[in-house]
Order: sequence, then C-alpha cells, then structure tokens
Amino acid sequence: MLALSPGAKSAAASAVGGRHFRFNWLLAFAALALSGCMPATTHVASADPADPAAKVAHVGYRSTIAPYTSLRPTTPAPWRDRNDAVTPQPKQDR
Repeated sequence: MLALSPGAKSAAASAVGGRHFRFNWLLAFAALALSGCMPATTHVASADPADPAAKVAHVGYRSTIAPYTSLRPTTPAPWRDRNDAVTPQPKQDR
C-alpha cells in the first residue's frame, strides 16, 4: 500500500480547500455579474390593490343551473309510438 506522509496529506487538503475557495468566489462573481442582466422592475398594476377607492370591474352573478328544467313527473308515452318516432325511415327503391 502506498501511504502519504503527514505533510503530503495537508498539502493535498489545502489544494482541495483552495479549489473550493476559488470556486465559491467564482460563483459569487458570476451571480453578481448576472444580476446586472436582470430587467428593471416595472409597475404592473395601475392601482394599489389595498386602496379601497380603486376602481374594479363589476361582478355579475350567473347561476350554474339556470338552464335546468325538471323533467319529472312525466306521463309515460306509448312505447310503440316512441319506438316508431326514432326508427330510421326505410330507403326508397330507385
């Protein structure tokens, strides 16, 4: 087995630690540089939502069941007449 001396271990650890230190500074610099690329904030809303005097659109009410009409009670129709009403018409011979 190959063993490193105590001095070699600390040199290897400092080299790794130095890389992490440089990498952190590189990330911080990249974040700072890219933060300048962010668009300026704009005023999205025309009025403050917390302002009680702000104009808002009117709210209307529409019932979700308005077109519903009850079909019960209904009187039963003769089954033969109902069957004849939905049966396809025979084709005419040419």
